[in-house]
Amino acid sequence: MAEAADMAWINTALTAARPQAMGALLRYFRDLDRAEEAFQEACLRALKAWPRNGPPRDAAAWLILVGRNATVDSLRRLARQQALPEEDTLLAEGGEDDAEATLADRLDGADYRDDILRLLFICCPPDLPAAQQIALALRIVSGLSVAEIARAFLIGDSAMEQRITRAKARVTRSGVPFETPGAPERAERLGAVAAMLYLLFNEGYSAGGDTVERRAPLAQEAIRLARLLLRLFPSEPEIMGLLALMLLQQARAGARFDADGAAVLLEDQDRGRWNGPMIAEGLALIDKAMRHGRPTPYLVQAAIAALHARAATAADTDWTQIDLLYATLEHIQPSPVVTLNRSVATAKVRGPAAALAMIEPLADRLAGYFHFFGVKGAYLTQLGRTAEARVAFDRAIALAHTPAEAAHIRQHLDGLQREATPT
Repeated sequence: MAEAADMAWINTALTAARPQAMGALLRYFRDLDRAEEAFQEACLRALKAWPRNGPPRDAAAWLILVGRNATVDSLRRLARQQALPEEDTLLAEGGEDDAEATLADRLDGADYRDDILRLLFICCPPDLPAAQQIALALRIVSGLSVAEIARAFLIGDSAMEQRITRAKARVTRSGVPFETPGAPERAERLGAVAAMLYLLFNEGYSAGGDTVERRAPLAQEAIRLARLLLRLFPSEPEIMGLLALMLLQQARAGARFDADGAAVLLEDQDRGRWNGPMIAEGLALIDKAMRHGRPTPYLVQAAIAALHARAATAADTDWTQIDLLYATLEHIQPSPVVTLNRSVATAKVRGPAAALAMIEPLADRLAGYFHFFGVKGAYLTQLGRTAEARVAFDRAIALAHTPAEAAHIRQHLDGLQREATPT
């Protein structure tokens, strides 16, 4: 039991520290593979040292120092080098504790020169397709597994593995400068970085069951990086919308699961447990962004989240306005998932038959998407088509990625069974 507890806090610390550590290691080695190898070596040493010595004062600084020195030592042995670069000599003179403190003081020392932001931009060069940019950044920056990234993109694991491999090779061949790009290049890459951050946020926000402790820090890290982006682009409504959307969703985190870890639907959540200051900040950002008169995708999604946040009860939700906002989102950023989400508002406004008709054309494109079959089963249940609903729910369970998702669908199936059982 004690060993499991040790692993839990160590995994949490490693997950939270990865972006900072990878950013600094990449700046130092200027090679994606070598930076990853250095970080992995530091993690292996942490797994041995931290249970014995306790947590370091700054996990990221410890990992940077240990990973960098271990890799430099290895390179020195291979190349018969005699000395470390001057910076490392200075860091090493005071011993590990002083070096760790010095590194900690340097982290996040200057706006866009922040190591993590540099890492994000390096993963998103303009000549790399957007899907590969985002996948590479998720793998390198957050350390998500190939399977986790594939799930976010609704594609197979092998296809995602190939996408990431091609992206890394292309970045290496292109000779991307390992410096933060200038203002024009930053603006070009902003959309890809914002998309990556939102996927990173969702990976943490959607965690349930025994993955919450390990993945929840990803949502906080995405919010931190979004704040950094907003400092770099203070007049960009899309970044205001991105940060607002994250804040409004994260504000509900404390009410999304019950004491047993089961998911609680939005309409059933205790709104008294929502984070008021976080909601207020999100709403203020939306109001500021709206003054620019440009309905960007993240801003529209944030406006939808704001309508939920402003409703004192589920019954007070303005579903008509939500339906209209989703129609706007469909126009500026069409996708089957957007249409699926809009169908929920449509069901509230025009009934389940209209909602079902809206999503039926999406069946082929969302054939491997858990939420499609869960939503479809709910509409069929409301229409009294229980046999078809049962088929949809069975398919949803087969596609569930977490115990919480599967448990939620089983509740629907249990309900159908109770209705079918004579009393």
